[in-house]
Amino acid sequence: MASKQSRAVRDAYVAWHAAATSGAERDDEAWGDLTAEPGGVDYLEADANGVPAIWAVPKDSAADRVIMAIHGGGYVGGSLYTHRKLYAHLAKAAGARALVVTYRHTPEHRWPAQVQDTTAAYRWLLDQGVEPARIAFAGDSAGGGLVLTTQLRARDLGLPLPAATMMISPWVDLEVASESFVTNRDKDPFFHKEMVHELVRMLLGGDGDPRDPRANPLYADLTGFGPFSIQAGEDEGPRDDSHRLERHARKAGVDVRLEVFPEMQHTFQMMAGRAPEADDAIRRLAEWVRPHLGLTPAVSAAGPRPR
Repeated sequence: MASKQSRAVRDAYVAWHAAATSGAERDDEAWGDLTAEPGGVDYLEADANGVPAIWAVPKDSAADRVIMAIHGGGYVGGSLYTHRKLYAHLAKAAGARALVVTYRHTPEHRWPAQVQDTTAAYRWLLDQGVEPARIAFAGDSAGGGLVLTTQLRARDLGLPLPAATMMISPWVDLEVASESFVTNRDKDPFFHKEMVHELVRMLLGGDGDPRDPRANPLYADLTGFGPFSIQAGEDEGPRDDSHRLERHARKAGVDVRLEVFPEMQHTFQMMAGRAPEADDAIRRLAEWVRPHLGLTPAVSAAGPRPR
């Protein structure tokens, strides 16, 4: 049974849906209130090739190992500040620094502005002398799609790819064709098919192609990518994006680990520091990524393996 604490994520989505249907404004920055401060982490704002970013530096972390994190928010919301604590938890558990980056939002800025920004930030990180073999990407929701499209663009530009990629409830399919939008409609109070179609319209405009492999990783060639760790909530609308991405990546020869957490919502990891399911998920990501960054594996404290 899901913990009482984890229900706060669903409660937040219920409130978001109510605000959306009534036309009321939503305090987007309050999203970050779901996450507890990890403690023992310093924050430093940065300019990454003109892209706003923030360093999360846990005490005693390895300075030459970096998690480049791209926040979610449907391309229309989210910020460095809504997500700094989430990725600070991950960085602290992994023993690395995190560089959290943002990007231009819709509807003011259409695709490919978003991937242009994140790729510029990645180039900046490489220019700081950080070896690509010591960089892992992480992203949630729309950020989970951007960590892939950023690598596709980086590869086209001749940049080296990072060592590994972590995705939290990745939203990757701009056709919004996953069956779970139908089967989980009564379980997911916010991420309904018609709402996600509207996000796509704002991203691509009326003439954009949702099958463009530069924007939809399910149509892209993922050959040569480093290993993936994907996490999804069993009850979320976009859940099957994760299953479809796993199958697509495996066909390209990518090593993939997919974990689906029972009774959990989209990006339930935002409850890090407050809900046991979120803390368990963060531990699993950290334990998985440490060897890929050349760090000594931590002693596991995780619970039973998700399905």
